[in-house]
Amino acid sequence: MATAASRLGDMLVKANLVTDEQLKKALQQQESQGGRLGTNLVKLGFISEDDITSFLSKQYGVPSINLSHFEIDGAVIKLIPGEIAQKHMIVPINRTGSVLTVAMADPSNIFTIDDIKFMTGFKVEPVVAAESSIKNAINKYYDSAGLVQDIMKDFDDREVSAVTEGEDQVNVSELEKATEDAPVVKLVNLILTDAIKKGASDIHVEPYEKTFRVRYRIDGVMYEVMQPPMKLRAAITSRLKIMSQLDIAERRLPQDGRIKIKMGQREMDFRVSTLPTIFGEKVVLRLLDKSNLQLDMSRLGFEPNAQADFEKAILAPYGMVLVTGPTGSGKTTTLYSALHRLNTTETNIMTAEDPVEYNLAGINQVQMKAEIGLNFAAALRAFLRQDPDIIMVGEIRDYETAEIGIKAALTGHLVLSTLHTNDAPSTVSRMLNMGVEPFLVAASTNLILAQRLCRKICGACREELPVPPGALVDVGFSAEEAKGIKTFKGKGCMSCSETGYKGRVALYEVMLITEQVKDAILQGASAAELRELARGNGMKTLREAGLQKIREGVTTIQEVMRVTSGS
Repeated sequence: MATAASRLGDMLVKANLVTDEQLKKALQQQESQGGRLGTNLVKLGFISEDDITSFLSKQYGVPSINLSHFEIDGAVIKLIPGEIAQKHMIVPINRTGSVLTVAMADPSNIFTIDDIKFMTGFKVEPVVAAESSIKNAINKYYDSAGLVQDIMKDFDDREVSAVTEGEDQVNVSELEKATEDAPVVKLVNLILTDAIKKGASDIHVEPYEKTFRVRYRIDGVMYEVMQPPMKLRAAITSRLKIMSQLDIAERRLPQDGRIKIKMGQREMDFRVSTLPTIFGEKVVLRLLDKSNLQLDMSRLGFEPNAQADFEKAILAPYGMVLVTGPTGSGKTTTLYSALHRLNTTETNIMTAEDPVEYNLAGINQVQMKAEIGLNFAAALRAFLRQDPDIIMVGEIRDYETAEIGIKAALTGHLVLSTLHTNDAPSTVSRMLNMGVEPFLVAASTNLILAQRLCRKICGACREELPVPPGALVDVGFSAEEAKGIKTFKGKGCMSCSETGYKGRVALYEVMLITEQVKDAILQGASAAELRELARGNGMKTLREAGLQKIREGVTTIQEVMRVTSGS
């Protein structure tokens, strides 16, 4: 008997919308990563969601709709529970008399239609909608706050008591019992899965004197998502610590752990950090989703010339390539994409990381353990006895690490690393301030790349926003160009949680260390002088890279100003 996935795949092949080979690849990805066949075809770039929706609409003779244009009545939403909507990828959108209109990703699924008829007692009229818009609608209408209220109904005041400030003795057995209560387990699971659905990069669980809140960082910006009751403070924190295999009796010292959870076929890692504050322990979880790790360099946001320079530098047989920027600017993703490009059976790649964020097949990754003396410098020394071709050092923090890295670069190895500086030219000054000789910096360095991440305008609600030419000139456009530039913004819709932004793109400043730049370094040129020289050689600054993204309608003036102030 054919499955729904194979039926859809066969129909798309028959309609010449995908090839047999593309279908085979999508089915293989579905088997390894889970999800629906249509989603995997879209992820692989073989077909657009709009094409699938339009095809299903014609095939089954049902209307197709764009859910971002709908505001659904709360009374209609309540007709179908959230877990059912999530399981079958459906959303009820309207009720007229005894007819319930339901948006479905797969309108051919008669079993789902029969289930809804039986559950609600209404006649079901299906319409087809893109799976991503159904997911967004589920996230919007079956919100965390509503689910928290449902979970809270399962509590009574005697179940969990708050740990008061200054209470040194912890009744571990009571705390363990509280963390096993079904409502606590449900609430913690909700926090973790909701963060994944919303595309968060971090979860912050924060205790204060009179409040207890949960915030997500989405596209680099923090949003408060819920305020669980104070009485759950100890139970939620302890539940997270138990899941991370941490000591729940130790509340005076910071601890680090890891959680791995499975959603369908998809595995997700959380890096967990606890920190004692005056009102209890704060817990921060970093989401590590390998399926979202972008390793295709062409999709990171490079301008063509900058990408060509970067690829030339990492494909050189030896030398040093440095990536700089503040925390959270995407340096690790850029380095991983470079390693992915270089990863062949002929090369021995070794990395020293703190921490190892993603496991990359075919690459020897080493986790730093400072408490036993395994730091970047010690790892680098060991690497040089392991016959490496390419070495990646998580960060150059001191003279010792810089010195060993430079020696490796000068003795036939390609070395990739990061520093924390504001732009590419000031990286040279940072190296000199560490005590590295100018001739070593000039001789060993191939290229320095500075980067930032800026939010992209949401594609579902993007609209033109005229800006006075004077304001465009202030940002950096010429007076002539400012007259003809079209600028855009996101109006705010359920697809982007009303923020107007969805996803991020990198801005890159790529400084090639040419013979001219090497001479300038040897002569003690300042960062400002190096910048002007590099610009003369064709380097685009971070601000200029941002202006290009404004020209392309990818982001807003406000975003570029926010991430490139001072650049």
